Amino acid sequence: MPQTASPGVKPAILVIEDERGLAEEIRYELQAEGYPVELAETRAEGLRAARAGAAAVLVVDRMLHGEDGLSILTTLREEGNATPILVISALSSVDDRIRGLKAGGDDYLAKPFELRELTARVEALSRRVADARATRLRAGPLEMDLVERAVWRGERRIDLLPREFKLLEYFMRRPNRIVTRAMLLEDVWNYRFLPQTNVVDVHIGNLRRKIDAGGEPRLIVNVRAAGFKLNVEE
Repeated sequence: MPQTASPGVKPAILVIEDERGLAEEIRYELQAEGYPVELAETRAEGLRAARAGAAAVLVVDRMLHGEDGLSILTTLREEGNATPILVISALSSVDDRIRGLKAGGDDYLAKPFELRELTARVEALSRRVADARATRLRAGPLEMDLVERAVWRGERRIDLLPREFKLLEYFMRRPNRIVTRAMLLEDVWNYRFLPQTNVVDVHIGNLRRKIDAGGEPRLIVNVRAAGFKLNVEE
């Protein structure tokens, strides 16, 4: 099972990558951000280290000395291991990405990539582990009870439909961060392709009408040519 770190301490990351130079670059970048990092080069080494349970996030190369790294994902998932996994691969087609996600990957990053992007994705996955334990979210004037499925803006309770609740939860876990339509389609609607649809805009419009009463500042704002943002004070 994924491990959690003490407050203020970054969780451990396991990188399963057979290109020694790239593996060292990834380790250096993650360590610079405060993450303890363990390296493994083969499928067997990676499985053994992952099963040890010390890592909160796994970074797994698609191909490992000729073996399919996705077999690590399927084996761990079959064993009930839910540790978040970022798949990295030189295979960048949509079909390859879908195969990686269906095998149990939580995210997929095609090579070549910027190390800063990999670090950002690892951070997002590690935060997901911590967020999963929370039963109550707060962002600015909004408060959400994940157990009771209830939402308030200040003292005002807001009734939301299930999809609206999930959409608002997504924003509240990412306050003041730009969220793209593609992110919402993948993570809220679970699309693994990006259809031509206005479903995101329709649901955000409905959500705005419920969370922004007359005279209240708008919380979900449009970011031109980028997407949306839950604009709240920290």
